[in-house]
Amino acid sequence: MLNKQGFDLWAKAYDQDVMVIEEKNEYPFAGYKKNINGIYSEVMKKDQAEVLDIGFGTGVLTTSLYEAGHRVTGIDFSSEMIAIARGKMPDATLIEWDFAKGLPTEVKEEKFDAVVSTYALHHLSDEEKVRMVRELLPLLKEGGRIFIGDVAFETRKHLNACREENLHHWDGDEFYFVADELEEALRGVCRVTFHKHSYCGGVFVIEK
Repeated sequence: MLNKQGFDLWAKAYDQDVMVIEEKNEYPFAGYKKNINGIYSEVMKKDQAEVLDIGFGTGVLTTSLYEAGHRVTGIDFSSEMIAIARGKMPDATLIEWDFAKGLPTEVKEEKFDAVVSTYALHHLSDEEKVRMVRELLPLLKEGGRIFIGDVAFETRKHLNACREENLHHWDGDEFYFVADELEEALRGVCRVTFHKHSYCGGVFVIEK
């Protein structure tokens, strides 16, 4: 698993590397564009939304939302990626913070129409993902939703099949989403809907 220094070093080449893998329809970024575009389309249903992005990276998704007039707050632990994103979104609130530690105080004091996260939360364990969702739910305005686009599978069986096909470059230090397990872990807390966009990716929509 890459640490902060690893992502700092990868920052300049990150977007191009992702696109090459996505265009080949290969793990882990098959379905990447569908995930990003799907979340963008949902957030765009509201004008001038308050948006929080967890692990925004170089700002691929949030730059488009920012340019469309939405107010963006973002959290990321890579100073190099933040520098790239800030060049695209000079008036956004971009916070250098490791979300593995939870949420920073200044974010907890705000409310958002949409919380988004793309290809970031797989760095958290399954238990930590559940804790993160629980921590994010109180930040939602009335009608607000959480959108998570990531490496994700319908069941553990589907995850294991993908792993077997990609053993030569499978990242065993990452914890990929399993839809039925996340739904069960959050049953009675919130509603979780999974939209599959490839054999190894999709978008979760989470709402109170």
